[in-house]
Amino acid sequence: MDRSKVIAIVTGAFSIVLALGYLLLVTLLDFRGEMVPAPQSQLPVSLHIQQLATAALTLLVH
Repeated sequence: MDRSKVIAIVTGAFSIVLALGYLLLVTLLDFRGEMVPAPQSQLPVSLHIQQLATAALTLLVH
């Protein structure tokens, strides 16, 4: 066999292995169930945003 044929066969086999691995990974991740976003009440709010909100409320009240 030519060297180029061997390289083509090895490259093709590697490509098939990568494709099957990708399909297996996607299948495993899909079995985890529906993706649900995190509850908004449990997300941390940065201090900077809290200060801006407080300042805006103070300006609206006065």
